Amino acid sequence: MNAEGDPLGLTRAILEGGVRIVQYRAKTGIVPAHAEALRELTRARNALFLINDDWRAVERFDADGAHLGPDDGGFSALPEIRKTIGDRIIGVSCGTPGEARAAQSAGADYIGAGSVYATSSKSDAGNPIGLSGLRAVSAATALPIAAIGGITAENLGDVRATGVAMAAMISAFSSAPDPRKSAEALVSVWNKA
Repeated sequence: MNAEGDPLGLTRAILEGGVRIVQYRAKTGIVPAHAEALRELTRARNALFLINDDWRAVERFDADGAHLGPDDGGFSALPEIRKTIGDRIIGVSCGTPGEARAAQSAGADYIGAGSVYATSSKSDAGNPIGLSGLRAVSAATALPIAAIGGITAENLGDVRATGVAMAAMISAFSSAPDPRKSAEALVSVWNKA
């Protein structure tokens, strides 16, 4: 979730709609009051709270873990990150089967695979890998896969049919007139697929 707009209201709405993992994506820097409030909201709903990119902030805000992109230290940094944050969750963005295997070997807990489709919410997402690329990344590792990038209500069922464990979404919630209803509908699509 982006730190722009009303991240607390949006988080509250999607948690009420059934979402159980929230990633704080603050590309311009963590706002401590937001991180603290997000931690409390997720804790109250028994949801996971992950911090994107800044793994050093995980302990400070008592997050459940961190999600790391390719520019956040690389696979070689994962052992040091693991040593620092202990048994908290470490997710890593990957776009190829080779990257997924490397992330698993380095100690990641899950893979964020994508961008599956073109996305406007992440300018550095690279070329979409499509459903076939998502399947290839998934087949390369035993780790749970979170599909990332361009996922909408219209394509969520297709993403779920690949067998991935999770789907990450931003615009489907932040651009919805009623984020809670959007979350309820998307969770329902996911559970039925």
